[in-house]
Amino acid sequence: MSDTQKVSDAVAKLYDTYPFPPEPILDEPPPGYNWRWDWLAAYNFCTGMKPQKQNIRILDAGCGSGVSTEYLVHLNPNAEVVGIDLSAGTLEVARERCQRSGANRAEFHQLSLFDVEQLPGKFDLINCVGVLHHTNDPIRGIQTLAKKLAPGGIFHIFVYGELGRWEIQLMQKAIALLQGEQKGDYRDGVAVGRQIFKSLPEHNRILKRERERWSLENHRDENFADMYVHPQEIDYNIDTLFDLIDASGLEFLGFSNPAFWDLQRLLSKAPELIDRTKNLSQRQLYRLIELLDPETSHYEFFLACPPLTKADWQNDQILLAAIPEVNHCIDGFPSQVIFNYDYKIVNLSDREFTFMQACDGKLTVGEILPTVEFSLDEVRSLQRQQLIMLTPA
Repeated sequence: MSDTQKVSDAVAKLYDTYPFPPEPILDEPPPGYNWRWDWLAAYNFCTGMKPQKQNIRILDAGCGSGVSTEYLVHLNPNAEVVGIDLSAGTLEVARERCQRSGANRAEFHQLSLFDVEQLPGKFDLINCVGVLHHTNDPIRGIQTLAKKLAPGGIFHIFVYGELGRWEIQLMQKAIALLQGEQKGDYRDGVAVGRQIFKSLPEHNRILKRERERWSLENHRDENFADMYVHPQEIDYNIDTLFDLIDASGLEFLGFSNPAFWDLQRLLSKAPELIDRTKNLSQRQLYRLIELLDPETSHYEFFLACPPLTKADWQNDQILLAAIPEVNHCIDGFPSQVIFNYDYKIVNLSDREFTFMQACDGKLTVGEILPTVEFSLDEVRSLQRQQLIMLTPA
């Protein structure tokens, strides 16, 4: 048996024992939204404009218990959605979840990432959350998935970061040592881990980190097992992450949490240090930020299969001819106090509110502006904040 098969079997055994994620199954669509799973919002984030088509194909690569698949179906009503996973037991949960919530368009296959070529055709959106780092060959995994991404398609990826998971790594190793020959018995591993946490001194660093960051979710054994007794995990830093990205042959579009990667939030009080970074590459800047703020427990980002057209709204005539509409991944509109696509509170000015009320998805910017007191730069600001989407003429 190959090493890849051994790892795949061990991972499948974990998720057969503890189906993950362990979110409750509902007889209605899931609450809230995740804009990264919404084709319109994700495409708008990556390109600066609304996509031309919505009848797309989506692959949920490593769908687990179907939490992400369910959202992908409900958030993308015109899409064909396919989910794959190693674990037969977890897939049964995924099928029931989607059936009961009305996400009947989901199609599931028990497949490894490495066997995804067995699926016909290519996909416009590939979602791969929390999967690549649980394979023994992430580079082969990302390359295999990249071959299934259609030209102009986007690829959403989530992998673990080593700096924010340092204490987790220590706990994983401690549990493995105490398990000895029982390593691979995941229920025993959870029991050992629970006992360790009950026994550690109050001010122990590992215990403090668990209480600060993870305890709310880890009260469920499924979460605890996924975090502390997983048989295969590779954690990344910026340097190794971009080795993975470069190996894919795809274009890096950016992290989905750009505010974290803004050096100003860390060194704004020392402009002379900011000035010293002018000769650093973008990747070196990313590395500097994570070294100064080692809280990153994961990286979440988008790749693209070229050619992917990106909008440039600096040309006034092109912007005037565009059709604006309110980003549907915001909550509370029409109101001047809203939650944006990323669940952050935004207080709209009177001018912004008036303009957004006029964005009906039919009128162009040039047709709206004579009726409201608003400038092209203010339109650009709304677009940069992802509060509106623009469709080019």
